[in-house]
Amino acid sequence: MSEFSRIDIKFLAGVGSKRAEILKKEAGIATYEDLLYYFPYKYIDRSKIFKICEIDGNFPYIQIEGEIISFEEVGTGRTKRLSAIFSDGTGTIELVWFQGAKYITDRYHLRTKYTVFGKPAQYGSKISIAHPEIDKADSIAERQHTLQGFYSTTELMKRKFINSKAISKLVENIFKGLKVPIFETISSDVVKQCNLVNINEALRNIHFPKSNEALQKASFRLKFEELFYIQLNILRYMKLREQSLNGFKFVRIADNVNRFYKECLPFDLTGAQKRVIKEIRADLGSGKQMNRLLQGDVGSGKTLVAIMSMLIAADNGYQACIMAPTEILATQHFENIKRLLSKIDINIALLTGSTKKSERDNIDKGLRDGSINFIVGTHALIEDNVVFKNLGLVIVDEQHRFGVVQRSKLWKKNSQPPHVLVMTATPIPRTLAMTLYGDLDVSIIDELPPGRKPISTILRFDSGADRMYDGIRKQIEAGRQVYIVYPLIKESEKSDLKNLEEGYEYIKTLFREYKVCMVHGKMKASEKEEEMQKFVSGDAKIMVATTVIEVGVDVPNASVMVIENAERFGLAQLHQLRGRVGRGAEQSYCILKTSHKLSSESRKRLDIMCKTNDGFEIAEADLKLRGPGDMEGTQQSGIAFKLKIANITKDAQILQLARDCANNILDNDPDLSLPEHHILRIRLDKLFKRIVNFGLVG
Repeated sequence: MSEFSRIDIKFLAGVGSKRAEILKKEAGIATYEDLLYYFPYKYIDRSKIFKICEIDGNFPYIQIEGEIISFEEVGTGRTKRLSAIFSDGTGTIELVWFQGAKYITDRYHLRTKYTVFGKPAQYGSKISIAHPEIDKADSIAERQHTLQGFYSTTELMKRKFINSKAISKLVENIFKGLKVPIFETISSDVVKQCNLVNINEALRNIHFPKSNEALQKASFRLKFEELFYIQLNILRYMKLREQSLNGFKFVRIADNVNRFYKECLPFDLTGAQKRVIKEIRADLGSGKQMNRLLQGDVGSGKTLVAIMSMLIAADNGYQACIMAPTEILATQHFENIKRLLSKIDINIALLTGSTKKSERDNIDKGLRDGSINFIVGTHALIEDNVVFKNLGLVIVDEQHRFGVVQRSKLWKKNSQPPHVLVMTATPIPRTLAMTLYGDLDVSIIDELPPGRKPISTILRFDSGADRMYDGIRKQIEAGRQVYIVYPLIKESEKSDLKNLEEGYEYIKTLFREYKVCMVHGKMKASEKEEEMQKFVSGDAKIMVATTVIEVGVDVPNASVMVIENAERFGLAQLHQLRGRVGRGAEQSYCILKTSHKLSSESRKRLDIMCKTNDGFEIAEADLKLRGPGDMEGTQQSGIAFKLKIANITKDAQILQLARDCANNILDNDPDLSLPEHHILRIRLDKLFKRIVNFGLVG
């Protein structure tokens, strides 16, 4: 395949310089290989010829045979179009083009037999097909009785006549020009072990399937290959880390841990917390560097696990740090940890962008001489002038908010890499975790602490607002506090900001006897902090906010979360927002407020929220409804890839097979140095050559 990756697409028959620029810019197709791996997104059966008298506007796609009996230009200016009447003897249908009229009338002739393919639309009693595919009836005898692939195209591509059919023709031109079969891209032992068709057969049948069975085999092979190389890359670095990086050996469990367990725990640990602490203890005592992802819903008790891990570090003479994405969250962690460790002789510091210089100088000194045991902070922790005496454990909270470059700077704060514990309250479906965080060991806290009541989630339409506000008033009268969140998804959306501000004024008028505060991303950090503190202190009873509170405020007294225009949020975000309440012992409520006009997908999302509080169930549903999205960003995972054919949700079994196969190969040949694996090493290096090696970073 490597020879195709070097040939510029402009040299392919039917492309040229101008088309090549469009293909590169719009579809990322720069070489022959890019085009061969630009797969159809769906297939239509071209074996059936319909009669025009059978057709109505509900048909998805149709194929008809007949003749053009007339051409006519209709309308003027922007509405000008070319209309053709097409007949097969059983009826007539209109063919419509909104551009390229001269090209069409020059190319297609009256009273000539054509095959027409396209999507019918009905306007009144008239059925028409816009921009149909047209071929001479006798010229597609071979291809019309097969599955036809459809390729994604942009508006610009279509305007320049690079439609799905044109892309199909370009792929065909590559295959026509081949003098020898395409070179294999996977080693023969993998092809044999996993019963894969060869790459030549797979690529031909993914673009031009001979049958449904051939298409299935081609699809399986190409999905497997895509996932196999991702897993091979992840596992290669994981095994390299295990083999080459020794970790600090924390063998002592002494006074700090024992005193905390006996005297400071606010409640008994859950079974899940005990299991996770046991897994972390095993890592810390193994002599290998820990690289563990800790997943747990909001309020599941991850902070207690983090504290006990830090105390193990302290018992062994090492410093520990927690990095959080915001000052509010860092301050919250600091205050919680300080309170929980009040009976233990541990020196804790807080370092953020707001820390005064005099205080900062003292912190720098304490970190260098080791008198500060634990430090909690924001990005300020990764600055070059922050130097530790002996950093043994790094904990990163809400890790998706940090880039791997930032995390790697913390990782380098000691000559020998510290242990890394990455925490997230965003439940990650198993298949996604295996792909994005496949080089991390995963621990899950899947139990809530005792005494926590499940949050009651209710769907309310705008028409029921008065009843909702009555319920809010009763909660405030009972001494509780309330969040009201508006969907300012993008900070630049002026209409949303206006809705938020109008909502704030309305709530102030409606609840004039109570203090109301407001927080949004456009505010200065100091203003935001001041408003947040009004709510944290209990001075303000209602906080009107945007999603800036998704990660941050911990107010056990807040018992109601109202989410305005809830249909505009994704499931994961709704779940995160809901997690701001339910932190105390009282019953809490999340009210999803929407208009009556809901799409079926929005309704599904909101129904899932009302049905379950299980973050993992919600994450799986979100993945199925919305897809994995863009998992390419190095800022999130350090693994830059874009799936071209595999689907993380639907192809879980292929993913597991690919991972198992990659594991077996690396167990027997960790460096891929055996002659039969030469092909794997070359392909792997080519696919991931642009990636900085963050595989060794938490």
